[in-house]
Amino acid sequence: MKTLLLLGVTAFCLCVFAAADKQPEQHADKSSPEEDDVLQLKKGNFNRALRKYKQLLVHFYAPLSGEGHRISAAFEGAAAELQGSEVRLAVVDVTKEKDLAKELNVTGLATIRLYISGDKHNPVTCPVPQSSASILTWLKRRAGSSADLIADLSQSEASEELTVVGFFKELNHEYVQVFYNAAVNLPDVNFAVTQNDELITKYGLTHDVVLMLKKSKLIQAYKMTPETSKEMLIIFITVYQMDPVTEYTGQTATQILASPVLNHALLFVNKSSAAFKEIHSAFNGAAEAFRLKILFVCVDVDEPRNGRLMEYFRVRDFEAPLIRLVNLTDHVTYHLPSDTLDVETIKTFCQSYLQGKAKPKMQSEPIPEGWDKQPVKELVGMTLENVGFNPNKTVFVLFYLPYSAESRALFPLWEELAEATKEREDVVVARIDASANDINMSIQGSYPSLCLFPALYAERVVVYTGKKKVKDLVKFVDKEMEKAKKYRVKEDEDRREYIEAAKAEEAKNANKTKDEL
Repeated sequence: MKTLLLLGVTAFCLCVFAAADKQPEQHADKSSPEEDDVLQLKKGNFNRALRKYKQLLVHFYAPLSGEGHRISAAFEGAAAELQGSEVRLAVVDVTKEKDLAKELNVTGLATIRLYISGDKHNPVTCPVPQSSASILTWLKRRAGSSADLIADLSQSEASEELTVVGFFKELNHEYVQVFYNAAVNLPDVNFAVTQNDELITKYGLTHDVVLMLKKSKLIQAYKMTPETSKEMLIIFITVYQMDPVTEYTGQTATQILASPVLNHALLFVNKSSAAFKEIHSAFNGAAEAFRLKILFVCVDVDEPRNGRLMEYFRVRDFEAPLIRLVNLTDHVTYHLPSDTLDVETIKTFCQSYLQGKAKPKMQSEPIPEGWDKQPVKELVGMTLENVGFNPNKTVFVLFYLPYSAESRALFPLWEELAEATKEREDVVVARIDASANDINMSIQGSYPSLCLFPALYAERVVVYTGKKKVKDLVKFVDKEMEKAKKYRVKEDEDRREYIEAAKAEEAKNANKTKDEL
């Protein structure tokens, strides 16, 4: 199939070269500078280029974008192949040409548009290409017809690459046009049309069906119906060309974000952990049941390059494994409330999300009424720092997960600790649901975590790792309070010196101003 595609692209290029030979030679336009046969457009020369070239394919890019560099390389390769044709390739740096980008309503960093016959207001959006061949294939399919995809397939059936094959009884049926329209939008995928009855019989199927084949193996089949649209077919192909679970990497990020499936389930896990294989197998098993509804993505928390993604979802490596669900339209995040990650638990969570029953994960739960009236204070995201970093209180906080048996086992102990310290006004015993509130501070270790906030101006947190007994907890509190008292003396002295120095500087400035007057 790859050979057939390359032959078709070559033929297309030869045709446009031949057409160009019959046209008068075009002189270089000095007003539109070029780099590697790609026009460098700005607000001042954009309209001129539109008028001059019948087809103008423009990449609106940001120089510091990794994807922008990859697309620029693809543009250079395609431009070399298209020399002399009626198609010219151009780029616009949106970081410099902000007014032009605003005028053209360009919002994305990887926007590619084809302007035809000088029409500035109705461009055709080009799919983000993976290579220069993608650009050539897209242009060829736009200019061609479904007849270009007809193939015997007898020699390419065992192709290493994924091939999308349409088996149609009548080649002039509307199904074929829908199939071809999908092919235009997916230039990185091999497409073919056939009426080979032997192949249909081999897979035990009837006509008017779309097959996804790889190494002669049937990956998935889609039965065409009168209701089938181009968009439906694109979703089917895009989803099934990916594995049930896709690992998030620099190479797959674009494919993941460009997926038409907007619900994403993300498994944050350490790939080097002993439990990885079992957890990934369960995640993969659940993925099969939601292929067209939820995209399943695996994120290795031990990979430094995934740091920005983890920061966005507020996930720390010690919290793994955990699963988050997010919709890329509203960006509302949902957290799987369980420390058991088996197939059924994951399926139940995904189903509850699709049914609108799952509880969104918020930056902070609402402040509960009477939160500070009980022996154990109930903290939430918006009260944690104010209470914890009170310089006049020693605050001991239990960070827990409500669905964790280990966390729940500490609840009675925490009540006992609160009872044991209730007469001490300078000690606060509290707890917070770490699964329902974002914890924006450095806490070492997994949950449940016992963290003491000393009575200091400096924002310090001390993690308790001793025995889970009330007497041991009280000893720990007393020991940390003694330490804090010594630090506090130094803090108060430093603050006093700072205030005196500030007052002296203020008085000096005031006298200087008075003398000047």
